[in-house]
Amino acid sequence: MPEDSAAGASAPLEQETLRAIAASGVVRQYPKQTILIHEGDVGDSLYVILAGRVKVYASNAAGREVVLNFHGPGEYVGEMSLDGAPRSASVITVEPTTCAIVNRAQFRDFLAANPDFAQHLIRTLIRRARSATENVKSLALSDVYGRLVRLVNALAVDVGGRLTVREKLTHQDIADRVGASRDMIGKLLKDLVAGGYLLVEDRQITILKKLPPGW
Repeated sequence: MPEDSAAGASAPLEQETLRAIAASGVVRQYPKQTILIHEGDVGDSLYVILAGRVKVYASNAAGREVVLNFHGPGEYVGEMSLDGAPRSASVITVEPTTCAIVNRAQFRDFLAANPDFAQHLIRTLIRRARSATENVKSLALSDVYGRLVRLVNALAVDVGGRLTVREKLTHQDIADRVGASRDMIGKLLKDLVAGGYLLVEDRQITILKKLPPGW
């Protein structure tokens, strides 16, 4: 299912903007595994992440979950509340997190007074829409290996001359993001490590050479 794609991420907000937003709302701290937003609820708040990390996900009646994205400091969730419709996904903290909570009226006032932030919001929405489209295409047109490669390539950043996924991911974490079984992901990663394409140490993935288009 949808991956945590770099294409769907936006540049974090500047510290000055973060402080201004925090001043217009209420700052709260949450422990790990706190649900901030429930899918299907009607809410009117934007959550700006000042510290920590959250997971955006959707689930069905049977409890099956698909991870849509992760967000950290300088990013925000709940912006879709502007239209007053029910929440389209749930958001949970994955580590202790501090958020500035801004209600719809405060959010609209802030947008009107800060055109730079309005532009940032527009760019973020465009990126997230494009990412969602790419994720649907990947799910429909790619096999599990193709979705795994897309995820790893999207998350990898240059660390000391090596492309490395900074986030430490379990096999289940990856499986949740690409819509596959944990066993399948484990097998593919094992094969890629054996082939010299990947290095996996302490759940951190490093790309040693370009991943082949098919496996």
